[in-house]
Amino acid sequence: MNLNPPLVVALLLATLLLSACSPGQAPLPNPSLAPEQAAESATFPPAEPPALLESDEPPPIGAQSEFKTDFSKHTVPYSEILSGGPPKDGIPSIDSPQYVSVSEADAWLAPVEPVVLVRVGAEARAYPIQILMWHEIVNDTLNGKPLLVTFCPLCNTAIAFERVFDGQTFDFGTTGRLRYSNLIMYDRQTETWWQQATGDAIAGEYAGAQLPFYPASIVSWADFKAAYPNGTVLSRETGHNRSYGRNPYLGYDDVNQSPFLYRGQPTPGQLVPMARVLTLELGGEAVAYPYDILSSLGVINDTVGGQRVVVFWVEGTASALDSAQIPDGRDVGATVAYSAEVDGQTLTFELADGVFRDKETASEWDIFGRAVSGKLQGAQLTELPAINHFWFSWAAFRPETRIYQP
Repeated sequence: MNLNPPLVVALLLATLLLSACSPGQAPLPNPSLAPEQAAESATFPPAEPPALLESDEPPPIGAQSEFKTDFSKHTVPYSEILSGGPPKDGIPSIDSPQYVSVSEADAWLAPVEPVVLVRVGAEARAYPIQILMWHEIVNDTLNGKPLLVTFCPLCNTAIAFERVFDGQTFDFGTTGRLRYSNLIMYDRQTETWWQQATGDAIAGEYAGAQLPFYPASIVSWADFKAAYPNGTVLSRETGHNRSYGRNPYLGYDDVNQSPFLYRGQPTPGQLVPMARVLTLELGGEAVAYPYDILSSLGVINDTVGGQRVVVFWVEGTASALDSAQIPDGRDVGATVAYSAEVDGQTLTFELADGVFRDKETASEWDIFGRAVSGKLQGAQLTELPAINHFWFSWAAFRPETRIYQP
């Protein structure tokens, strides 16, 4: 599909601006659901903080009238920050999320629809992309852990962070600004600006700090509901009227397109800018796993930052950014990364007869990192905070990245 990017951008911004003015709806009560099998997840401390810039560069146009941010502190040039169209909170975050059961959500989620999976201990929750693409931020608490669940459609980045930082729990909203086409968030406590792709505070009181990542993955609704029948699902009752299920970014992820509102360095030519990649950063090393390679191999064993990892890929998840209706999007599959070590033993995985199997014990595993049969049945791999990106986005923030090659 070959679209006219300026025309699509104009239509998209008009849609979002109209949506920002839509009336609200009353939320539903929060049901109580039974927990699932505990899942191991790894969180990682922030990277080395970037230095503050010493300059008297004025903040982005209009920012001082909208925000109480301390714009004298910043780590990136303000010239890199663009208006995305909507104003502060014009794309409304979900601050009082409601939930429904799997059986209730099954009435409006198609099997191939993408959802963001987050697991905390014994609890699993699905955040449908059809909701996230209209709100981009959910301030949530799962199994007692305050979490920030985010999605930037322009970069295809679904990222979760811990919301407890510097001894307090933060709430986040949208600034209406972009950098390298990526969502810039702000916290409502200090109005510091935060880059969604990296978790970095780029302007304000906490400039130079970084939010801790928490693992989140994009999987199909069919796989989620089969694995977590007692899980919870973010409800469509958000307090806002939106066309949930419709894709306002029609055709955006066509590999022949150019990214919208991107004003960064030219994208390295090893991959086309809109190529899908799963990205991982461990021990100071950044790696991108192209979807084309993942889909052909099914499983990748690798070492990142000195740590053995495994990346699984399965078919059956639609692109949310392709067709007018999300379930009609082409199949791009789903991919999740895990530590390859279980109980002190490092495993090597293969795809055999359509099943993930480790060579050491011949146990079989699913996309959720669970051993479903064999000697290790019941074991759980530790999920790593790998993030889906378009190549242009990852390369802009991590230009030194290694692109995986078999």
